[in-house]
Amino acid sequence: QVHLVESGGGLVQPGGSLRLSCEVSGVTLDDYAIGWFRLAPEKEREGVSCVSSSAGSTYYTDSLKGRFTISRDNAKNTVYLEMNNLKPEDTAVYYCAIRYGSICPAPYEVEYWGQGTQVTVSS
Repeated sequence: QVHLVESGGGLVQPGGSLRLSCEVSGVTLDDYAIGWFRLAPEKEREGVSCVSSSAGSTYYTDSLKGRFTISRDNAKNTVYLEMNNLKPEDTAVYYCAIRYGSICPAPYEVEYWGQGTQVTVSS
């Protein structure tokens, strides 16, 4: 069975940082593109970032460039999302997701989702 388990969420003040982790089991992560998505109340699910399986190319939603960094450690079957200078509008449940192959997935293309981790940015 394939499992994705996110961790690292929590409550942080504006301007603070968090590092999310997503540990994947049941597949060889090298073969998968991995994305982070988020879902805020009364908003649609939004793609945050993605790293491809091949050259490790990274992609970010334009509004998050410079604040968020995605990385992967295939040896640990884990992907990370470093989030800096957090803002209240970053408050959401963050999900990691994978798709077999090298191309980053749109939400409808995701094969496996994690359960999500809550990030709350508030003073």
